[in-house]
Amino acid sequence: MTRTVRHESLPVIGWREWVGLPELGIPAVKAKIDTGARTSALHAVNVERFQRRGEAWVRFEVHPHQRDLENSVIAEAAVIDERTVRNSGGHAEHRPVIKTQVEIGESVVEIELTLTNRALMGFRMLLGREAVRHRFLVDPGDSFLHHETPPEARVKKAKKKKKSTKQRASTE
Repeated sequence: MTRTVRHESLPVIGWREWVGLPELGIPAVKAKIDTGARTSALHAVNVERFQRRGEAWVRFEVHPHQRDLENSVIAEAAVIDERTVRNSGGHAEHRPVIKTQVEIGESVVEIELTLTNRALMGFRMLLGREAVRHRFLVDPGDSFLHHETPPEARVKKAKKKKKSTKQRASTE
C-alpha cells in the first residue's frame, strides 16, 4: 500500500542546506540533498569501533566545515547496522550506520546515517532520499532556504594584490 502525503503540508528545502546534528554536538554542517542516493552519509575520520555495555558503538571525528581542519567534533553513537554502500565512484564500501536527529529549519527528524571519509567530496554530509521521503519537498532550483552560512563556517578568501606598474615593468 502506498502512503500518500499532502505536499502542501511538507516543508520545502533546497538542494543544499545547513543542518544541525544536535545529538552529535554539531550545530551546523553543509549538506547536499541527494534524492539519487538512498542512504545519508556524514564525513567522519578516525573512526574507532568499541563495545559499551555489550553493544557496538563508534567514536569518530568530524570536521563540519570544508577547508577548516582546525575545528573538529569528537562524537560517539551506537552502531545500529553495518552496510555495504556503493560510493559515487561505484566502489563498494563497508560502513557503520548510526541513528541520530537532524535539524533542518524548524523540523527535527530522526535519520540513519552512514559514516565515511568524504574529504574529497564537495559536501561534508549527504542527505539521501530515505531521510527526506514523506518529510520534505526538495526544490532543486534553490539553496539554503532555512539557514544562512554560520559565522564559524565562513572562510575568508585571501585578496590577490595587484602588481603596481613598477613591479610589472621589473618582471617583464
